[in-house]
Amino acid sequence: MKLSRDYFYTLRENVRDEDSNSGNLLVRAGYIKKSSSGVYMFLPLGLRVKRKIEAIVREEMENIHSMEVSMPAIIPEEVYIASGRRDIIGTSMFTLKDRYDKPFVLGPTHEELFAQAAKSMIRSYKDMPVSLYQFQTKFRDEARPRFGLIRVREFVMKDAYTFDVDLESADKAYDDVFQAYKRIFDRLGLDYRVVKADTGIMGGLLSEEFQAISPIGEDTLVLGHDTGYASNLEVAEHVGKIVSTEDFKSYEEVYTPDAKTIEEVSAFLKQDVQTFVKTLIYDVDGKHVAVLVLGDRDVNETKLRKLYGANEVELADFANVEEITGAVVGFAGPIGLKDIDIVVDQHIENLRNFTVGANKTDAHFINVNHSDFERTHLVDISNVKEGDPNPEGEGVLSFSKGIEVGNTFKLGVKYSQAMNLDYLDNQNHLQDVYMGSYGIGIGRTMAALAEQYSSDKQLAWPEVVAPFKVAIIIINMKDEAQVEYANTLYETLLSKGIEVVLDDRDERAGVKFNDMELIGVPYRVTVGRSLKDNEVEFKHKDDTENTMVSTDAILDKIINL
Repeated sequence: MKLSRDYFYTLRENVRDEDSNSGNLLVRAGYIKKSSSGVYMFLPLGLRVKRKIEAIVREEMENIHSMEVSMPAIIPEEVYIASGRRDIIGTSMFTLKDRYDKPFVLGPTHEELFAQAAKSMIRSYKDMPVSLYQFQTKFRDEARPRFGLIRVREFVMKDAYTFDVDLESADKAYDDVFQAYKRIFDRLGLDYRVVKADTGIMGGLLSEEFQAISPIGEDTLVLGHDTGYASNLEVAEHVGKIVSTEDFKSYEEVYTPDAKTIEEVSAFLKQDVQTFVKTLIYDVDGKHVAVLVLGDRDVNETKLRKLYGANEVELADFANVEEITGAVVGFAGPIGLKDIDIVVDQHIENLRNFTVGANKTDAHFINVNHSDFERTHLVDISNVKEGDPNPEGEGVLSFSKGIEVGNTFKLGVKYSQAMNLDYLDNQNHLQDVYMGSYGIGIGRTMAALAEQYSSDKQLAWPEVVAPFKVAIIIINMKDEAQVEYANTLYETLLSKGIEVVLDDRDERAGVKFNDMELIGVPYRVTVGRSLKDNEVEFKHKDDTENTMVSTDAILDKIINL
């Protein structure tokens, strides 16, 4: 690439509407350009990095005998209705109609179509195992796109799917892809953790996520460093329980004017927050449920959704809360509630003489015990906190933030049953096919690498994905000797298969240095006044000083590096 003739530009100032370091740098360095909210162009440099990531992914997938295909992005809506996911995905799905008024969607995910493709081939147990993958653009109408390539509406995913005769075979296929994913992220040099996760809209038997460690990550990772325990916060087990040995008391009502929050009630009654239990009313697929957790804990809505097998979980609106409790919001409690499930967090199973809302405005009950009301479920329903006991038995938990760059799902027979994907076994009986689903976000991986490796002023790619390995800078374009030598070195490096960019623009040296540092080329050769002494300047991106290298030795030095 010669900058005097090829497409190249950079921006001198930070980008106002980018809220992440990676997004700002990628736009400034001319890798990507925002087209609309959550939609980006990949420009020449960005496309080079993207393709290098894809090449590593492709190589590792083919090493486990997965075959590449390409599915359409425009999909009949009826496909998702058949699998039961149309309502689950809901407004996140882009919809359109053709000229005959037939409804279509822009594919947010492709399990259904891969099941159809497998159905074309699989008739017998002898036709499996099968493993297919693709690089395909996905479309999801994110309510709040942000962080550059991390939360977008249009993105490329490498998704893969495996098809097997039984759970044992499906487990082996899952492990093959899982290990391939580890090799991919290891080769990319990504700092990541594998965590247990919620299966979400995918459903199935198991979900694990590959999370790139980053302070801007949207997911909270729960880690037990003594044992290697790792989980997404949404499914992390809360195994701690309060131990209480005081004598049981009888509950009584107390007047608590204008004290609605736990902090306000605690201050008014001069009691520790650990003696308060809050009652939250939820709408679970249209059914109202009361959930009890310790005052300083949060309800884990993912656990609540899984408890009821629900699609939608949200706090009930004020009007419904007041109708159910007979009080303004802030005074809900379990005693006296009628025709509503009461879910109690197992963390407070042994708590005695606690305080709850009295279902009466400006009133609470103190010295309440579990025998004073009838619960429907006693389960783990709260979020863990840092310092909670490790579910695996040693040490305590700590938190980190992560960007989800990959995921793996054991789907079981969920989609094969929905799509009538079955086969004849060796006894000539029909059986459901076992499926696995696996994804890697290519743009997210690119952004995660930029977040982890770059400073706030310049990109610093791992060499395996850098758009070019070497940048040659000509200091004085009017010096024929500099121009001739730089072009000769450029052509020689190209002939050796080394990716090189030549900055032969008629610009000041400072502009050239800044641009090459901004775009993140690992090695830099500067051809300047020292050429008359048969020397050039050489610098690696991590070096603080330039090194003088003879013109006779520079080629071998670059090749060896």
